[in-house]
Amino acid sequence: MLMTFSTLAACDSGQESRAGATSEQTEKAGAQEKPWSKGDLERAAITDTDLDGYEVNRIPAAPSASRRTASPAECTPVAQALGGSSGFTATARTGRMISSKKHGPGASMILSSHSAGDAARVIDALRTAAERCKTFKDIRADFRYDGTDLRPDPGYGDESVSLRLTQLAADREDEEPVRVPYAVVAVRQETTIAVFYAFNLPAGPRGKDPAVVPEAIIKTQLNKLGRLTGSE
Repeated sequence: MLMTFSTLAACDSGQESRAGATSEQTEKAGAQEKPWSKGDLERAAITDTDLDGYEVNRIPAAPSASRRTASPAECTPVAQALGGSSGFTATARTGRMISSKKHGPGASMILSSHSAGDAARVIDALRTAAERCKTFKDIRADFRYDGTDLRPDPGYGDESVSLRLTQLAADREDEEPVRVPYAVVAVRQETTIAVFYAFNLPAGPRGKDPAVVPEAIIKTQLNKLGRLTGSE
């Protein structure tokens, strides 16, 4: 079961880009800003040397939009964010797994680059879904989730969304599910989206505590993005 959790947390891909952002959202993302290339994102992603006390490793991240779907369908953006992705095709994506060397909480992160309009739509879709969806089923993984809680805006980047929820994992319908706390923080910084996600292993020391994405990871990554774009 624990292998299933880590595998699902590290992988995601597939699905078409959506339309429908307001002109205000497009303006917020900056209509003249250009998406970054894969090479740009690789240079922007944090490494071991950027983040003291953590080990940083690459994880797969395809530019295609996520194929995860949820029931109800309006909850799909939340299910997709659990793998660091969204329902929007990116120009490029890169992923990292960040582990604490001192057995503290870590996180996984996906950086994705989009058009200005789609970058704003990614954040808006996740925020809207988190507001509306408390309980849903990830159809592809066949897991249920409940207790979705849209947290106060943490104020990162140009706009950000923070949420917590709990995965109910069971091998059979009649089996008592294992409750796995999850946390997601998504940030738009110009046309780059950073999605950080973390979960607590049920048998670990924080198994029943709310999951958290360490602030040091988020701030270090956003500061590095800011240095490369001149937006610090």
